[in-house]
Amino acid sequence: MTATVASRLIFADPGEAAGLAAFLGRLVRWEKNAAVRIQAGGGVAAVFAKPARFEVLAVRIGRLLEPLELDITVSAGELLERVEEERESVGVPAAVTGPSWAGLLPPRGGWREFARVPVDAVGSVAAAAVGEFRERVEKLPTGQRGREALDGLAEEIWSRPLGDTGLPLRAAHAAHALGFLRGKEPAGLLESGAWLRLRTPYGSVLVRRHGAAAGGLSVTPV
Repeated sequence: MTATVASRLIFADPGEAAGLAAFLGRLVRWEKNAAVRIQAGGGVAAVFAKPARFEVLAVRIGRLLEPLELDITVSAGELLERVEEERESVGVPAAVTGPSWAGLLPPRGGWREFARVPVDAVGSVAAAAVGEFRERVEKLPTGQRGREALDGLAEEIWSRPLGDTGLPLRAAHAAHALGFLRGKEPAGLLESGAWLRLRTPYGSVLVRRHGAAAGGLSVTPV
């Protein structure tokens, strides 16, 4: 990955820096050493992450006041420390060796919206699934609450589709946990090749269809 040197991203829209800080804060709370990949071009910046505990990719996209070209993987914690909400900007820290997921991202184009769903309905489904997981764990005998059993239960629940959309519940769970399911605007459900996407004004969660081949990957921002 080649990065064009840039010291700071300056956002065009009020509240974008605060939204980025909230996003990064959640990532670091779940994984202290989390990394994010930043890509900027065409007047926007995309910050990609793979949140710990969720087998999904997440991305926040913001318009830039001063367009630039950038492609770099950095520490989420260091990026968070450089957010300046009052200036609607964030300083770009030094590059780090990125995790494997950062090298292969969903396609930039070719996205087709096939449904729109109320964000409160998606959040309710995610919350109900969390409740089911906790209830079923509590019913397990103490000696049967090992990591393998809990992982199997989580996989069973979070692999279920969201209604008839084909989107696994893990995407709704991640969007809920990341604070993406807010406001009145419905969430869009999109597809491109092997990828499915849940998109709201606050960010997107992306997953690969089960059993999909490795094709259709990109190193450009969604």
